[in-house]
Amino acid sequence: MMAAKRETLLIELRTEELPPKALAQLGEAFARSVAEGLEKHGLREADAPWRMFATPRRLAVRAEAVASEAASREVTEKFLPVSIAFDEAGKPTPAMLKKLQAKGLELADAEKFTRKQDGKAEALFYTHTVAGAKLADVLAAVVQHAAASLPVPKRMRWGAREVEFVRPVHGLVMLHGADVVAGEVLGLQAGRVTLGHRFLSSGEISLASADEYEARLRDEGKVIAGFVERRSQIAKALAATAKAEQAQFQTADAAALLDEVTALVEWPAVLVGEFEAEYLEVPAECLILTMQANQKYFPLFEDDGRLKNRFMIVSNMEIADPAHIIAGNQRVVRPRLADARFFFEQDKKRGLGSQVEKLARVVYHNRLGSQGERIARLGQLATAIATRLGANAEAAASAARLCKADLCTEMVGEFPELQGIMGRYYAQAAGEAPEICNAIEAHYRPRFAGDELPTGALACSLALADKLDALVGFFGINQPPTGERDPYALRRAAIGVLRILMETPLPLDLYDLIQTAHAGFADGVLEVPRKSVAKNLMAFFTERLRGLLREAGHAPDVIDAVLARAPSRIDFIPNRLKAVADFRQRPEAAALAAAHKRIANLLKKAPDTEPCPQAELLREVPERALYQAVKKLAPQMGEFLEQQDYAGALSALAALREPVDAFFADVMVMVEDEALRTNRLALLAWLAFLMESIANFALLKSDEHSAPGSAAA
Repeated sequence: MMAAKRETLLIELRTEELPPKALAQLGEAFARSVAEGLEKHGLREADAPWRMFATPRRLAVRAEAVASEAASREVTEKFLPVSIAFDEAGKPTPAMLKKLQAKGLELADAEKFTRKQDGKAEALFYTHTVAGAKLADVLAAVVQHAAASLPVPKRMRWGAREVEFVRPVHGLVMLHGADVVAGEVLGLQAGRVTLGHRFLSSGEISLASADEYEARLRDEGKVIAGFVERRSQIAKALAATAKAEQAQFQTADAAALLDEVTALVEWPAVLVGEFEAEYLEVPAECLILTMQANQKYFPLFEDDGRLKNRFMIVSNMEIADPAHIIAGNQRVVRPRLADARFFFEQDKKRGLGSQVEKLARVVYHNRLGSQGERIARLGQLATAIATRLGANAEAAASAARLCKADLCTEMVGEFPELQGIMGRYYAQAAGEAPEICNAIEAHYRPRFAGDELPTGALACSLALADKLDALVGFFGINQPPTGERDPYALRRAAIGVLRILMETPLPLDLYDLIQTAHAGFADGVLEVPRKSVAKNLMAFFTERLRGLLREAGHAPDVIDAVLARAPSRIDFIPNRLKAVADFRQRPEAAALAAAHKRIANLLKKAPDTEPCPQAELLREVPERALYQAVKKLAPQMGEFLEQQDYAGALSALAALREPVDAFFADVMVMVEDEALRTNRLALLAWLAFLMESIANFALLKSDEHSAPGSAAA
């Protein structure tokens, strides 16, 4: 048999325009699936290179060193249990003969079978050679599977066919080296012909081999097939153009916009357009959103961040005179900017205050009332929080009253992404105090991971109120997030609350804030009892906090130890983490951790034990010594905690190592005398209470050689 040849394999699906925001993901998924399918059939090595191509009208993959036929391999199979294959006389049974016939084997072949133990029984095994898969036989199925498994929520049909794909498919290339691999995928027969740019290409491109795909598409088809290469070229052209314009172009959304325009063009050229300077009177955020979201333009900025009246266009045409392309884009964007200016002027005339009464007709949630009812709750809650922070309570009430008013404006109706931002502009136009204007915008923060936090006590009060009202409300009607579903963005709200409390930091008790938020709802609105809402929310917050701290790089066991009792003063958490992490390095840490584990196990047998031992019932010298040590430590721990001196508190706890070791070495806790047993458990409960005021040391990883004495409990 001739040796299988290894050549470059090219697969291309030529389609109508693919979804731009998903193009890179689709290209990667398609190429990876094809590569993995070939590997599964033994036609390529796992480490052999492959590369994906994705343009608006094609998905393609080029895999190197793909074999025309996989190598044959020896396979050992279980044939039959010996007890079924032979009768008592050792002769083949009818079942044996039937199985041989089904496998195409003769009775003489059975002499080559081997006997092996298979569990509790002995079985026959036979080894045979399996021919390797042929590329020509399996490739169409591999490509069909890759196309069918793409991560798209909705597929299309076209023409009279029953075939489905994300977009109609019009061409299929399957080349192995210079040879077409025959096969049908999505109703199309494979060939070697592709097409280039819709307008700039010189016509059909008949590929002589798989290796020339990228170069001929570029040279004859005016298509840069590689998504990464095309994106890099656009990024460089944008940077060079901005530099020539003596401007900046990077914004928070620039990377996402770059990905999107890369998926919209095949032969990019960066051009510069402009609009009338008078439009700069409109808030920059409106103009930027109009240009980026609607037109896919890159706004240009002065070095100081002010918006210029010029923008960059990523065109799909590179031509000698692009004047008509620039003029066309300027003509298209002008009405949108005019609309933005009109909305802004009309909204300012009406005034932000006039929009508030409309909120009574805007549904927040059918079980939680209107936006009007909600801002009344926000006013109460924000005022309460502001008072605790020493901020202006009246200003908090005013900010809460206005914070959702921009939802009823023309501008936010057109651009919902601008809620809060436009509220600030309209509040400024109405002459509201700067801190109120700032709070109206900032109360939505943080909007996403890594976003800035609100600054100032007033803004923080309103931001906390907004998030806590949503969390208590939806948990109160039994609508918490489930699995992947979080329709009300409650995880994001919880993380926002935690970040504000911890990173600002703010001296507020989270449990108390939940209770205050719950009190703002009218009787009968929330069906879940107050205690259950608070309990469920504290658990929800604790899990979000655990994730935040792990992302920040803290050790998992230190996090678990500090969060064991779901602490409600979130601003104390960073100092506690540092103190416990530092303490864990000390030799006393392992001993206290082991002691804490032992105490916890003993207290499980008497879970209702109160931490109130009676001195007159202490009989043994070690238990009296431990009692005196704990009694002395208790007021000190209170002082340390009040001053947030966790390092000092842990040092004081470390001094208990000797009396704790002596207690466990010489004192039997679980004695028959009920009074003595209860009193000793009470002493340990008192000690555990003091230890857990910092962290649950039982959850810290420790070395066994540091454990306390091992006398019987």
